Amino acid sequence: MLLLSRSDVDALLDPDLLREEVAAALAELSAGRASMPTRIAAIVGDRDALLAAMPAYLPKARALTTKLVSLFPHNADRPTHQAVIVVFDASSGTPIAFMDGEAITAARTAAASALATDLLARKDAAVLAVLGTGVQARAHLRAVPRVRRFEEILVAGRDRAKAEALAAELSGAIPVRAVRSFADAVSAADVVCAATHSPDPVVRRAWLGDGTHVCSVGYNTAGREVDEETIVDARVVVESRAAALAPPPGGANDLLWPIRDGRITAEHVRAELGEIVAGTRPGRADPAEITVYKSVGVAVEDAAAAALVLRLARERRAGREIEI
Repeated sequence: MLLLSRSDVDALLDPDLLREEVAAALAELSAGRASMPTRIAAIVGDRDALLAAMPAYLPKARALTTKLVSLFPHNADRPTHQAVIVVFDASSGTPIAFMDGEAITAARTAAASALATDLLARKDAAVLAVLGTGVQARAHLRAVPRVRRFEEILVAGRDRAKAEALAAELSGAIPVRAVRSFADAVSAADVVCAATHSPDPVVRRAWLGDGTHVCSVGYNTAGREVDEETIVDARVVVESRAAALAPPPGGANDLLWPIRDGRITAEHVRAELGEIVAGTRPGRADPAEITVYKSVGVAVEDAAAAALVLRLARERRAGREIEI
């Protein structure tokens, strides 16, 4: 079995190749060719935490994987999301690789947001706002600017000092600056990437200008990241309808609660990303409409990323072989 550490995975993940592989995987999922059961999880109630299992099979890539991921939102001395991925031989079922899943989780989530931005954001989008200051915020700051020529990037978080530190860390060819509040960031942006664990909406309809595209990847069983009015007014796109509309711990309260309250129906989800990739559903219909990509993170993204990492590891002789 090939063992790949966090540093191995980090070195092998190519953001542009990853975005292409995620697009292909989501298209395969939407076409009904991939196998991906609904995510299951064991709940650790006293820590407001969970351990989820996420298996998937992508026939085209011959990628058979499962990810075990823990979400412990109160962690202060280590990441809130920790994960490992096991890759199995699709012909025999033999485990062939064991790799760090934290880097893959961050990178594949941001790659899908970059894909959604490429498919749904206006071509003239000039200002990107990233909400949050953690691992996912950093991943989005690296991935999303690869698909649009942003002139400025705004960072906002609940902790202004962390937002300023992140802006200073990543400022380069594109100016990056911290702003005072989520409202300030959202109201000035053409593309918004929300990557928080907030139980209260950090994206509100009153702050959004016409034509804004929103990517929301935050997850909190106690609340939602995007307010109801935004969802009601927006063209909503997801990775998988079945996953996004599944009951907790699988689905998104951002969508489930407006359905529960009678504000929208399940048909309000206009498309899956894979359908837009394949051309079977349209993306943005009007320059002035608000588009929302709501992500819950799906296992075919992990499978695509793990298969890419394994292929590159073999080509570059990375990692080390172990006996189990």
